[in-house]
Amino acid sequence: MSQEQKAPGAQGPDGATKKSTTGLESNVAGLLSYLLGWVTGLIFYLVEEKDEFVRFHAMQSIVVFGVFTAVEIVLSFLAWIPYAGIVFTTLQVLVGVAAFAFWIVLMVRAYQGYRFKLGWAGDVAERHSAKRVS
Repeated sequence: MSQEQKAPGAQGPDGATKKSTTGLESNVAGLLSYLLGWVTGLIFYLVEEKDEFVRFHAMQSIVVFGVFTAVEIVLSFLAWIPYAGIVFTTLQVLVGVAAFAFWIVLMVRAYQGYRFKLGWAGDVAERHSAKRVS
């Protein structure tokens, strides 16, 4: 379901930590891409121009937490259905716990310099993380 590889872009050729366009170290910018879910993912995706490591994590954050947000919204509406609402409320709690677990794992792996590819969301992120042409 997930793949990870140490990102060559996380460090420069001299072994020093590489800086992103934002002025932050790549691994810190990657971590911050997940901090507020899809919101910070969108910010870093729009601001970062060159660092593919940061753009990958930003796009993956947009996709993963965008889907979690959409599912939570749908479940919150379904929770109003009489009698069946308890099932949807329970599902909402489980989705929230899963989102929290993904949030922690993705932030830690980004900070460690890994390009932790999460299933189809990672595929989408890879396709859209190429350097932006200025």
